[in-house]
Amino acid sequence: MVWRGPDPVDRGVGETHHVPIKSQSSCIFSITPTSSTKKSPTSSSEYGIGRPGLLQALANSAASDEHSSSDSKRVILALYEALRARHVSAVHSLIAPDLEWWFHGPPAHQYLVRLLTGQDESVHFDFAPQSAAAFGQTVLVEGCDPARRISWVHAWTVANGIVVQVREYFNTSLTVTRFASRPGITGSGPGGSSTRTGSIWESRCSERVGKSVPGLVLAL
Repeated sequence: MVWRGPDPVDRGVGETHHVPIKSQSSCIFSITPTSSTKKSPTSSSEYGIGRPGLLQALANSAASDEHSSSDSKRVILALYEALRARHVSAVHSLIAPDLEWWFHGPPAHQYLVRLLTGQDESVHFDFAPQSAAAFGQTVLVEGCDPARRISWVHAWTVANGIVVQVREYFNTSLTVTRFASRPGITGSGPGGSSTRTGSIWESRCSERVGKSVPGLVLAL
């Protein structure tokens, strides 16, 4: 598993450490860093712009996104149930062996990595989701402890029914934004640049802990 500490604007920069995930049979999974890829821009003709197929293509795209979000959310909720039950084999059936893990918060609150790696089977912290929202492959989940002293946010990435990345935030106010491509404008990428389209999700549980907490922005 790969560990990174995120920037104030969390876009994938940070120090990297490798933490092995231990399976129920005590064997160690191989560790390989995950690589990010960018999908090449889709040509307008592919979606039938200017032709009768446009509306149908847009409808199919929306339906596909909704289906992807539903599937991703189902995987994550099953993972929380397995974590709650301390069902090790079920947990490992839902996560990639080279899971990428990002953490922001007090080191004493690194409960999740202990559960995922089997480093500590006596973790007394339960992750009880109080809200969950899915945006395609990304699922955002938050909660807080019964005493409302600790709030947490998890940003999971699901690919092909398996969790491949989690960004974890403790006692942190998180705002999630989406970046969109602007074709035809010289910028950071070939043929265009990216612009932030505004907030699509904000954490709420961090407001319940009764103290000031740092704020971060996660850009999808």
